[in-house]
Amino acid sequence: MSYLTELLAARQGDNFALHEKYLNAQMVRVLKTIGYDRTYVRARGPYLYDDQGNEYLDLLSGFGVFALGRNHPKVIAALQDVLLRELPDLVQLDVSLLSGLLAESILETVPGELSKVFFCNSGAEAVEAAIKFSRYATRRAKIVYCEHAFHGLTMGALSLNGDKIFREGFEPLLPGCVAVPFNDLEALDRALGARDVAAFVVEPIQGKGVNLPADDYLAEAARLCRKYGTLLVADEIQTGLGRTGRFWAVEHWQVEPDMILMAKALSGGFVPVGAVAMRKPVMEALFDRMDRVVVHGSTFSKNNMAMAAGIATLQVIREERLVENAALLGQRLIGALRTLVDRYELLKEVRGKGLMIALEFGAPKSLSLKAAWSLLESAHKGLFSQMVAIPLFQHHRILSQVAGHGINVIKLLPPLVIGEREATRIVASLEAVIADCHRVPGALWDLGKRLATQALKARAG
Repeated sequence: MSYLTELLAARQGDNFALHEKYLNAQMVRVLKTIGYDRTYVRARGPYLYDDQGNEYLDLLSGFGVFALGRNHPKVIAALQDVLLRELPDLVQLDVSLLSGLLAESILETVPGELSKVFFCNSGAEAVEAAIKFSRYATRRAKIVYCEHAFHGLTMGALSLNGDKIFREGFEPLLPGCVAVPFNDLEALDRALGARDVAAFVVEPIQGKGVNLPADDYLAEAARLCRKYGTLLVADEIQTGLGRTGRFWAVEHWQVEPDMILMAKALSGGFVPVGAVAMRKPVMEALFDRMDRVVVHGSTFSKNNMAMAAGIATLQVIREERLVENAALLGQRLIGALRTLVDRYELLKEVRGKGLMIALEFGAPKSLSLKAAWSLLESAHKGLFSQMVAIPLFQHHRILSQVAGHGINVIKLLPPLVIGEREATRIVASLEAVIADCHRVPGALWDLGKRLATQALKARAG
């Protein structure tokens, strides 16, 4: 038995005490308050298992990291192979074979004329790289992004975030970053018109709320970027690698960006890795002389474990036809969930592409529900969505997430390996919870009152 195995066995159950003492105590408080304080001991595919032997269907996927499910054996085998081969790693004054092979594999998937790759450690680092590359390539300073966007939490990436809760207390942020409404081509035209914008950075589908573009939005945005000499940067950190039923979400609208940002699922769920695929002139503008070869980089970015995880991940996606599975299962799930809209007045819309799905709730018309809804909204906007997510977890053992702050949207990001059994369970469980929400008074509205009381106390304190 290894030291780590012994240590984990000896300290099992100490998770929350250790985090409360040494890490983020508020996270512990949140988990305990909403009843998510479980001790997970094992994970496989789309499932988590706690120390009581309970099985949970994971529709959070580590914010989209676990597209292959958890602990995929082919990725494990690739990582074990790297370790057993005792390969040289991070020599730095060298170029590694594995990073070249992963770059080659990535570029086989991308649309258009993207022919160069820059590796980094995370999605936020990919955004930071895109800011630097686009500024240097265009010799312009401004970056345009969309309201309600999420691009990461490092200072440059944070400057492109459209949600003030993440920005408050960290200003001043990166100068020259300009927000425009998502889906507003006139606003984008005005923002780019002075020809001083380096890049328009956009999520093809916004992660916060799962907001879809209008049919012509991305194609017209690409046209405007070309017109004004602005680089189009597609942030596919969450939408990429098959999530939406296409390998890259921009393919739904036949758009060819100047850069595609990726991370999350590329890791296979094991070793953090991010990347920027870009047009050759963008790369060569930054690295234009031998004395500039190190003007941008990241120490651990091309480490062997990350590169092997990425190579194995792309192989699994191809071999197991996960893009096709996401398209088929997503179509079935969205269709089945949409049938609930006409039956339950609190459910206003079901939207998404592939296995990136949102259920949006809104104010009801019946008097009893309207009064209960108003109570929650007055305490904290968006609180009703927690009244769906919590019983979905506690009573049906399905882990999901609220899609953003102050919105009544539940987001589903299941692993791309789910099948018909999981799809049936998702629809049945959500319908059961939504049906319970329409019973006033009822157990779920008792939960709602407790949530409202806690929210009001937090506001007062």
